[in-house]
Amino acid sequence: MELVPKLVDALLYAIPALITGLIAYYFFKEHTKNEDGRRRFLLQKDMQVKAMPLRLQAYERMVLFLERITPSKLMIRVKPTSSDKDSYESLLIANIEQEFEHNLSQQIYITDECWNIICAAKNATIQLIRKASLLEKTDSANKLREVVLTEMMEKRAPSDAALSYIKQEVSEMW
Repeated sequence: MELVPKLVDALLYAIPALITGLIAYYFFKEHTKNEDGRRRFLLQKDMQVKAMPLRLQAYERMVLFLERITPSKLMIRVKPTSSDKDSYESLLIANIEQEFEHNLSQQIYITDECWNIICAAKNATIQLIRKASLLEKTDSANKLREVVLTEMMEKRAPSDAALSYIKQEVSEMW
């Protein structure tokens, strides 16, 4: 019979201890969760600070690429080696592809949308050269240059839209 009062006493002592234990567990769990979140935030913030120069450098390199494949600048930089329009067309396209391959790794640092726009500008520039080469009046390398440059006076280069997009995206980084 004395067992029941001792059991009741033990329970009366154990209940506050259990409540205190549960509260302590809850607070330590929340504290640990908050500390993990704070550490993740600080790590992410630190990574952003370190990645910013790399991202800006990637955008700079892609701007340089787009400037170099602008048809008017490309035609000045890459001179025909012969009067054959087909060999000059191939030389121009190879030059664009080489520039592009040289900058492939930059896609890691820029957004997918921006990369797609840059690829579209590259492909549109290649198409422009191919279309100009297919015209009947284009019978030599110099005539190909003339046709492409004349077309660039009438409309914007494909790379201009991509350049505008890059400028907008970089301005949003601040």
